[in-house]
Order: sequence, then structure tokens, then C-alpha cells
Amino acid sequence: MKCLSNQKVRLFLRHCAQHRSLLRVGKELHGVLTTSGLKKAPRSYLSNSLFQFYAASGDMAFAQKLFDEIPLSEKDNVDWTTLLSSLSRCGSLVDSMNIFVEMRRKRVEIDDVAAVCLFGVCAKLEDLGFGEQGHGFAVKTGLLTSVKVCNALMDMYGKCGLVCEVRRLFETLEDKSVVSWTVVLDTVVKWEGLENGREVFEEMPERNAVAWTVMVAGYVGAGFTGEALELLEEMVFKCGHGLNFVTLCTVLSACAQSGNLVIGRWVHVYALKMGEEERCDHVMVRTALVDMYAKCGDIDSSMKVFRLMRWRNVVTWNALFSGLAMHGKGRMVIDMFPEMVREVKPDDLTFSAVLSACSHSGMVEEGWRCFHSLKLFGLEPKVDHYACMVDLLGRAGRIEEAEMLMREMTVPPNEVVLGSLLGSCSVHGKLAIAERIKRELVQMSPGNMEYQVVLSNMYAAEGRSDVVDRLRGSMRNRGIRKTPGMSSIHVNGSVHRFSAGDRSHPRTKEIYLKLNEVIERIRSAGYVPHVSGLVSPSEVDLEDKEQAVCFHSEKLAVCFGLLVTKPRTPLYVFKNLRICRDCHSAMKIVSKIYDRKIIIRDRNRFHQFKGGSCSCSDYW
Repeated sequence: MKCLSNQKVRLFLRHCAQHRSLLRVGKELHGVLTTSGLKKAPRSYLSNSLFQFYAASGDMAFAQKLFDEIPLSEKDNVDWTTLLSSLSRCGSLVDSMNIFVEMRRKRVEIDDVAAVCLFGVCAKLEDLGFGEQGHGFAVKTGLLTSVKVCNALMDMYGKCGLVCEVRRLFETLEDKSVVSWTVVLDTVVKWEGLENGREVFEEMPERNAVAWTVMVAGYVGAGFTGEALELLEEMVFKCGHGLNFVTLCTVLSACAQSGNLVIGRWVHVYALKMGEEERCDHVMVRTALVDMYAKCGDIDSSMKVFRLMRWRNVVTWNALFSGLAMHGKGRMVIDMFPEMVREVKPDDLTFSAVLSACSHSGMVEEGWRCFHSLKLFGLEPKVDHYACMVDLLGRAGRIEEAEMLMREMTVPPNEVVLGSLLGSCSVHGKLAIAERIKRELVQMSPGNMEYQVVLSNMYAAEGRSDVVDRLRGSMRNRGIRKTPGMSSIHVNGSVHRFSAGDRSHPRTKEIYLKLNEVIERIRSAGYVPHVSGLVSPSEVDLEDKEQAVCFHSEKLAVCFGLLVTKPRTPLYVFKNLRICRDCHSAMKIVSKIYDRKIIIRDRNRFHQFKGGSCSCSDYW
């Protein structure tokens, strides 16, 4: 060991950091260096090399410890920048910003690498204030002459929604790279829409795989399946841009968010047919597939992909557990948890997923056991874990117990915790507690009108129309409007969107004729419109209220699906809000009468209606 030169040790540690399979070897070398007497070698020989190794390998706890051991007089800007970029890469964004502040305070030289890292952190945090300060610093120090710094600055402004600033900086660039163009493209697609984005795309003198992916993901997210497929085929088969694991994951993520199973399956088949075994088996791609299938309503395919994986990490398990939770398969999550523990160590997100699964399945005792086992894995309860437990207890009707837990939290309750409890009060008719929680929510978020609507619904259910009218009047005077319910259905590669009472669809007349037929048939089967919690002016009669719930967006979407698809074809509907009690009751009967499987993804979970029942067992 003593014959190894300083340079050889540094090179070997760098090699270990670049290959995750060699991390253990690098740590063993650290042990040998520490115990072999070489610890008496110059500090730069041991501490600097090991710090660079641990920082590059992602072990930030030990990297920070080694960094702190280096005397201030011997730390150079490379050490500081390495720590800054490593913290950013590992997700410790606030810590990395603090390091930048410390670098400025100690007058450490800021180079283009540190500036790029800073703007990247501000972009992820969408911290415009800090980013603008960094912009001023970059101007003063001449760092904006670097195209990479300017690109990072444009990306920061783009993530914060300042399209004009992005365009202004872009115009000042003398040497516009393909990355510069791609940053502008991504910003325009996100904030100005696909039409303007397509104009930028057509103007690009050169297009890389990222630019193509931005456009494909944009079309997928907007529901333009045909256009997305055309672009994918042109990108892959005409322009020769193969989908690497990053682009695959990006497109699959867009499919998961939009519920576009058609494109998701195309991407999956593409990866398999191209014979790119390493690419398709990449843990990130497979994890994205697990997540995509689950969020698109095909939990069986999600489980199949998961079981065929040769390697799984904690992110993979979390994606599966979250998907199973959305589909109401809490028992499966609890049964699989020991298997996961044998394979990987669970993290905070794992417990959030497991607790969410318990909540959606009404498994209170299992949820308590999971919550109390956090410390067994070296974890402290976070606000998300408390939110899940409050939701679990609230859904089960144990409102007082849920409120007691909230008051005993070791961290202050946030809007999610309070909002969850308010929702449970609404379901179980706990008006007194709801009024108390609502007052706290108003203080926390004065501009959020959703809580006013929930309370209005509760007053309406109690028959207190005078209070309802007063609340509605107050909201109107403040210019507050309820978020409209929107439902989307994927049919033959196209997305059709509906709002309540929508008459903008080209086949509106046929849809409403079908709706009348459906309502008549389900009424004969025992359906009674649920209007007790409907917020409407007191003078509106019962017949008008019943008609209003019959025109809800998910009913229109399902009627369109029944109209244009073959018998027994499953219908997939995606709604931006929580499905109402009336639509939930109606869909159960529709699924039985028309012999259809109807899968509806609302804001919280999936409901799979089949044969007159729902996968949630009426627990949602």
C-alpha cells in the first residue's frame, strides 16, 4: 500500500466514484488509508482525495464531515464548488444555497461551474428572488459571457415563468447553442402553449433529443396523441434520435400525468422492439413504467413490470406502493412491505405511500403500526406522515382522534393536514369541528376558496340555506370562483374533455340523447340523484338540482365513451377534482347495466367500477 503514489490514489478514488459498483471498494480503501499509517501523510493527500470521492459518490453526510475537517486556509474554490454541486445533485437544495452564501461571505472565487449550479438550484426551488440576486452578481463579475451560465440563468427565469426575460437574454447571446434554443423552447411550451412552442421548434437551426422530447411531452400533456405519435416516429425513425433513458423517462412521466396509456404503451414497446436491453432494463426506465401504468389505471401491467425487474431501488418500491394505494390495494402494500425491507431500506416517501395505502383502504390499526415503526428505521415523523395519519383516522370517522393527533404533532400542521381533516368532517357531518378547522385554514391561506365551498356544502346538507346564500354572496363579492370540474376520456388515440353542462363538443346532441337514456335506465335500476350537499340558490327547486348533478362532467365523458366505443370496451376517465357521491353511485349502476368496466381517476385515487360495485368499496 505504501508504494502507491498520491496520484494513483486520487485516480483510483475518482474511478470508484464514477462507478457505483465500486463505492464499497473506495470506502475500504479509506479504511486502509486511515489505519496503515498513511493518515500521517499531508492533509491534501488524504482529506482532499477522500472528500472528492464521497462528494462525487453522493455520500454527503461523510463528504460534509471531511469538508469541515479541511482547514479554511487550505480550502480552494474547487473544494467549495464540489460541495455546492454535490449537495445540489443529491437534492439538498437549501443547503447548497447556504454554501453559496458562505462562499460569498468568505470571498471564495465564484467560477462558471458554481454559477451554473446556483441558477440550477434556484430553478428547482423556483426562487426568483435569490435567482435575481445571482443575476446581478453574474453581471458584475462578467460571468454572463459564459454561454453555460446564461443558459442556466434563462432556465431559472423560465422555471419561474418569466418568458419575456428568457427571450431578452436569448437575444443578447452572440453564440446561441442548441441548449440555448432548447431552454427557450421548454419555457415557451410551458407558459405560452404548444402553438408558440412549435414556432420556436421550427426555427431551431439544430434540434437535439431534448428539444424533440420537450415537444412530444407537450403534445402528450395537452392530449394530442396523434401529433405526439407523429413527432415520436419522426424523431426516432427519420432523424435518428434514439430514446435514451432520460428521454424515455420524460415521455413516460408526461403519460403518467396526463393518463395517456396509448403513448405510454408505444414507448414501452419501442424500447423492447429496438432490442435495447440495457436501455429498457435501466432501473429509472422500469420505475417510470411502473409509475406510468399505475397512474394510467393499468395496475396489473404496473405490477407485471415490477416483478420482471432485475434490479429495484427504493424509488421503484415507492412508485409501486403509491400506485397500489391509488387503486385501493392497501392489503397488498402491507403484505409486500416486509419483502421490500429485505431488499432495500425504506425512506420517508415509503412510509408516506404505505400510510396513504392504509388510508385509502380503511386499515387503521395497520396504519398506526406503520406510523410507530418509523423510528425503527431511523426516521422521524414528518408533516406528510402526520397528514396521512390524520387522513386515515378522519376517513374512518375517528374525527376527534384525528384532531387530537394533529394538536400533538411535533411539527406545525400545514394546509394539507388541516384540509384533510376538514374533508373528513364534511364526509362525517362534523360541522362544529369543521367550522373551527376552517377558521385556522382561512388564517393560513386567505385566498383559498376551496374550504369555503366545503363548508357551504355542509351547511347545504344541514338545510341551512340562509348561511349558504350568505357564504356564496361573500365569495362572489370577493371575486372567488369555484374550480370547475373537468373530465377527460381517451378514445381512439384522442382526448375529449368535458365540463359540467358542457355543450361545446361536436357530438353534443348525441351525447345528451345518450345521457337521457342512461339516466332513465339507471333510475329504473334504483338510482336516486344525491342533491343534499349541492350548493345552489335557495329558490332552486329539487328537479333543477337533480338535473344539475346529472350534467356532471364525468357522466358526459362516460356517455360519450358508451356512444363511440364497442360493447364491453373499458372506459378510462380522468377528473381534476374528487368524484362526487352522486356520480360514484351512478357509475356503479352504469357499469352493471352496460356491462362495462369504468375506471375513473380523480384527484385522490382510482375508482374501478365493475358489475355494480367499486374497487374502493365505497370508502374514499
